[in-house]
Amino acid sequence: MRRFTPLGPDRLAAELSRLALERHGEQHPLRIALDGPEFVDLTALAEAIRGDLILAGHPAALLDTAGFYRDASLRFEYGKTDLESFYSGWLDKTGLQREVLAPLGPAGEGSYLASLRDPATNRSTRAARAVLPPDGVLLVTGALLLGIGLSFDLTVHLSVSRQARRRLAPASLAWTLPAYDRYDLDVDPSGAADVVIRYDDPQRPAIAVNSAN
Repeated sequence: MRRFTPLGPDRLAAELSRLALERHGEQHPLRIALDGPEFVDLTALAEAIRGDLILAGHPAALLDTAGFYRDASLRFEYGKTDLESFYSGWLDKTGLQREVLAPLGPAGEGSYLASLRDPATNRSTRAARAVLPPDGVLLVTGALLLGIGLSFDLTVHLSVSRQARRRLAPASLAWTLPAYDRYDLDVDPSGAADVVIRYDDPQRPAIAVNSAN
């Protein structure tokens, strides 16, 4: 059973940065998944972690998986609120693995694409390849990232309970809630992740590290 330690919100990023550097072997950039519901502010947390890593002397970059959503004709083939499509068909996981995670892995050349497509306009971003040195860190933010075969070196899951999800989700995203219920059952992200953050109240997070992962 995991043992959770309460943290103030101002300490969360620092603790995650510490855990990242503890895990970093520096043979290749560290690839971190920050996994959580779409309506949790993962970007703010990732930016705070990035700042701490840079202060510690490690190059760090952010990547939002929305930049790797599939073409709208595929994403919305069955409508914009089709639950099955959202659960397993929005993210181009093959593209993310091919263009980002594999190139930054042990056999990669250290360059990657920060995005493929703008999810709002559905146009190619034509992004230039970016480079991370072996001591660098890439923070990948998104939902439903675990259990689908992506090559991360450290996985962090922001766990929001079913009840809290229904309280926190804006009305425009309420239709996605059954997907997170299914994710809990299919993947058990709180059991699969290396690090779990209880995040029902972002002002009172608690952290647990799975030493078995």
